Amino acid sequence: MRPRTTLFQVALALTAFTFLVAYGWSPKSRIVLPQDKGPEKVDVADYPQELQDAYKTFRRVCSRCHTLARPINTTMRPDYWARYVGIMVDKSPEPISAQDALQITQFLIYDQQIRKDKDPAALFPPLTEEDLQKLRDQAQGSAPKS
Repeated sequence: MRPRTTLFQVALALTAFTFLVAYGWSPKSRIVLPQDKGPEKVDVADYPQELQDAYKTFRRVCSRCHTLARPINTTMRPDYWARYVGIMVDKSPEPISAQDALQITQFLIYDQQIRKDKDPAALFPPLTEEDLQKLRDQAQGSAPKS
């Protein structure tokens, strides 16, 4: 069964962008996430050609703002991936086309279902706002807020 991306998933992605911006997220953040320390590549040789092409788009576009390890080592539900890509589209310092965003979303959802869902304990869940705030505080050298 081939994963499908819907307009609803893309709309969810745009909604999440607003949330992250409201809490001060920035694509040029100096915050290092645990995911950033993991592998930066996925073996897509057995993926359908369409998804191998989408992986190339993912590598080209997503590496502009953060490590590729970040999304490669994060596990999320498909609707969260769609939301996340929408956030990145809006925050990117360089335009990301709708076609590129769709390919990236399709790759992330497929990779989640084919690779990540087999061993989710080896990956990282999305961080909560509390987790992100602790990392921001550490990056700024201030004490965590209580």
